[in-house]
Amino acid sequence: MHPIVSTQWLGEHLEDPRVVIADVRWVPGGPDAGRASHIARRIPGSIFVDLDVDLADVPPDPADGGRHPLPHPDDIASRLAALGIGADSIVIAYDTVSGGIAARLWWMLRWIGHEDAAILDGGLAKWMLERRAVESGQPARPTPAEHAIIPNPDFSMVIDKKGVLEALRNGIPVLDARAPGRFRGENEPLDPVAGHIAGAVNAPFAENLDRQTIEMQSPEQLAARFRGLGVKDRAICQCGSGVTACHNILAMELAGFPLPKLYVGSWSEWCRDPDTPKATGA
Repeated sequence: MHPIVSTQWLGEHLEDPRVVIADVRWVPGGPDAGRASHIARRIPGSIFVDLDVDLADVPPDPADGGRHPLPHPDDIASRLAALGIGADSIVIAYDTVSGGIAARLWWMLRWIGHEDAAILDGGLAKWMLERRAVESGQPARPTPAEHAIIPNPDFSMVIDKKGVLEALRNGIPVLDARAPGRFRGENEPLDPVAGHIAGAVNAPFAENLDRQTIEMQSPEQLAARFRGLGVKDRAICQCGSGVTACHNILAMELAGFPLPKLYVGSWSEWCRDPDTPKATGA
């Protein structure tokens, strides 16, 4: 399946029983902030997928794996099945930041071998700009999937801290999807140390989007963008905790590059290790 779908496509498939619309918005400010936003306004029939609960095993100490480490593949399949996402599902993920968070679900499904997944181009913002239907209030409890996904994880899609250090020594680009201010170390709202992985290149995920339409740029534009960031073929994507980095992975796939590796621990793990090289500034 193509990794993005249009609002028009989704509007035409709202009644398709195989289509599961997943709201993966994440709002800083509390564990229930994203869910509250979902209750207030959502695409009709969509389920809420909690980044902290469903898509990560949040650890007591982020020094070991970062703030959003991956659950075991069997746990991912079980959690998603409880939400109604199963082996026959076509999953369309969206959020309020044009896919920056939703891409994590898309990537995780790809990682465990489920290809029928995409993000909604432009997300909830574009859906509402087009005055499409929305609903509010407490949603119905999801109907569990009859057949859970049988995981077949591709561990070549991930890389650990040691692997990132080796990649930096070998000149493989490490792309940081965070906003420029966080990359430069001017502010850090989530982690105890500000800055970035020494040798990494800032590649804010928001720059994958057309500023006028809030949709993904064309494959040609994306290819030019990543070539300008030093990507020739192989690359590693990271961010704060392995979430918005998935948006860069999706963009690079659209651009025709080999699928980059995801450093799941990202800055939230890296910054807590006193022995890892760190930097501030541009």
